[in-house]
Amino acid sequence: MKLHANARACPHSRLLVVRRVCEEGWTLAAAAEAAGVSVRTLSKWLRRFREEGGQGLLDRSSAPRSVPNRTCEERVAVIAALRRLRMTGAEIAETLRMPLSTVSAVLTRIGLGKLSRLEPPEPPNRYERRLPGELVHIDVKKLGRIKDGAGKRFVGEGVRRTHNYARRDDGAGVRRLTVGWEYAHVCVDDATRLAYVEVLEDEKAVTAVAFLRRAVAHFAAHGIRVEKVMTDNGSCYRGLVHQLARRTLGVKHLRTRPYRPRTNGKAERFIRTLLGGWAYGAIYHDSEERRSTLNGWLDFYNRRRPHGSLSHQPPLQRLEALTRNNLAGSYS
Repeated sequence: MKLHANARACPHSRLLVVRRVCEEGWTLAAAAEAAGVSVRTLSKWLRRFREEGGQGLLDRSSAPRSVPNRTCEERVAVIAALRRLRMTGAEIAETLRMPLSTVSAVLTRIGLGKLSRLEPPEPPNRYERRLPGELVHIDVKKLGRIKDGAGKRFVGEGVRRTHNYARRDDGAGVRRLTVGWEYAHVCVDDATRLAYVEVLEDEKAVTAVAFLRRAVAHFAAHGIRVEKVMTDNGSCYRGLVHQLARRTLGVKHLRTRPYRPRTNGKAERFIRTLLGGWAYGAIYHDSEERRSTLNGWLDFYNRRRPHGSLSHQPPLQRLEALTRNNLAGSYS
């Protein structure tokens, strides 16, 4: 049941208060006070109940029944036709001698607010490597540091923070705290979804190279030889330092297409799981406490958490199955 956001009572409670008046002889004032609503609201429920029965106590749409000044459907069809000719909202407004705000509202309502909506949706491009280590996805997630608790879940709603932290003006001129950021570097194997994560101080090339070396060593400890890595086009992955490190490790490099984060979708999806299960999954006093819980959550993810794309197998169980069935190669 979907109730109105500001509903004072559910249909069952409304029926109860209506029966108090109709069957038990309560006065309108007494029943309204007991239900925590106004006499006018209770009178409305009574009228609807007498006319429609229990159905009259359900929520109704707050949208107006008629909008006299709404753009007619013929004009909406013309706007849509001009939009399909790839005309901008301003050009359509000038052609039809209509306010730009009206044209923009119509385009948004019919789902053509962006020119990209005119193109057919891209077909899903799902893929999965057959063997562990054939492709490893790497990405970085920027996390705000925590100092003396963070958010209303920690301090409670309505509690005013009085800490005198240093502040600075951001690009928009807004005063913000300078607690700073930390960076979660993630690495996910394409075939098994086995993950390795470190929280580091920055996302510079030297830091990314050190993380890559430790990630390759981590996978090697599980019998996986990394052949290729896929990253986005971040500066830390394009530099000469990263290129030399990959050559030393014997790892090939694939980069995603610009503005196509879905190409590295396994890392992106893992980051969503990481945020929900670890970074924002509990209330932490500070960043150090959050870091201390990472290894425990990562062990749970790799060993026990069922993965929907792996037939509900944990990554390490999938790795064991692929290694056992791989008669042509050796990962031990």
